Amino acid sequence: METTLTKHERNLAAAIHASTFSKFFIPFGNFIIPLVLWTANKEEYPFVNQNGKQALNFQISLLLYSIVLGFISIPFFIGFFPDIFDIGFFGFDRLNNYNNLNIHFDSDNFNFRSWLLPLGIAGLVQGTLFIVNIVYTILATIRTNEGQVFEYPITIKFIK
Repeated sequence: METTLTKHERNLAAAIHASTFSKFFIPFGNFIIPLVLWTANKEEYPFVNQNGKQALNFQISLLLYSIVLGFISIPFFIGFFPDIFDIGFFGFDRLNNYNNLNIHFDSDNFNFRSWLLPLGIAGLVQGTLFIVNIVYTILATIRTNEGQVFEYPITIKFIK
């Protein structure tokens, strides 16, 4: 990597990191805008190429972690609302007569306290991912604008 970076390179790399905040205004903006900026400038500037990969890998990793956490917490979330999944709640209990189905969820023996801890932990981890995203994106933007190389933690390298 070159030892001297132009102001344009540093600003462009910082803009790629900062553009991940566009997810608060544009759906999937944290992927689309950095991807456009990175692909438009990756051949011309090696520093921008490296930072674009870092920003996109971090955003993809956080999305993957959130999806996995969501799948893990689905059974606990469903357990909070056992009556919704009772066939008679929506008036579908008459289907039992047509198809000889015997579907019943027993909500009388359901202990809500046993579900609070896993859902609370999942919520804390999701909140932690949100804070990590904001803090490290700001750090990456500042350090990149100063010309330093920044690597995000907990990142899976999807784009090499």
